[in-house]
Amino acid sequence: MRILAVDTATTWQSVAVLDGTEVLARSDQDAAGAHAKWLVPTIDRVLRANGLTLASLDGLAVSIGPGSFTGLRVGLATMQGFRAVTGLPLVAVPTLEAMAWNLRHASEPVCPILKARTGEVYWGVYQWGGIEMLRCLVEERVGPLELVGRSIEGPTLVFGEGWQIYRDELWRLLGDRARDMCEAPPEAMPVSAVSVGLAGLERLARGEVAALGLSPRYVQRAEAELKWRRQAAVSGPARNGSRQRPRQPSVK
Repeated sequence: MRILAVDTATTWQSVAVLDGTEVLARSDQDAAGAHAKWLVPTIDRVLRANGLTLASLDGLAVSIGPGSFTGLRVGLATMQGFRAVTGLPLVAVPTLEAMAWNLRHASEPVCPILKARTGEVYWGVYQWGGIEMLRCLVEERVGPLELVGRSIEGPTLVFGEGWQIYRDELWRLLGDRARDMCEAPPEAMPVSAVSVGLAGLERLARGEVAALGLSPRYVQRAEAELKWRRQAAVSGPARNGSRQRPRQPSVK
């Protein structure tokens, strides 16, 4: 089965064509957030270089998020347009799950981390039970760096854009627990359309075709993160030594 796969969840843009598990062609580049400018020309170039057209494909796969709002919208809109024109089945693959496919030979749990807002990240923890058996240990989450360490239990491979950006701060925050975090190889760090394609093939085989009203995947905040914020809000004034002045009675 030939499938076109796209990942635009970060500033990195990845396009690949797979025939089963064989990679026929791929293109990976830093699009600097300009996916709207580069994505379609890149897809066209990748297909032409291998004598392929959209009509010669059997399916489409796209990374659905979490990630950059603009990037995800561009990737999703492009692939939905291709589906409308060709009638090909489209599958949506969660970005963090697709990243876990970067390390599909790992024996340890893997923890992909992506940058979210300033000082916050998206993350999840997955475990391979075989070459095609991926189990979710910690569902995808979003929150401050302090919460990532609570998801790590024992030796875990960490990787991704968020890890590269906040590596030093995460080491510092985790303290002794940092010894359980093992950095994945450099080639596993960026998002990959090949991984989106491999995960997409699994979904196509199960008949998991995306609905017509497909939207980017936005991760809800975990209860632990909400509790952490509530506690921070309560302790903030006391920690800063500030007190609210008592209200003075009005004098008439």
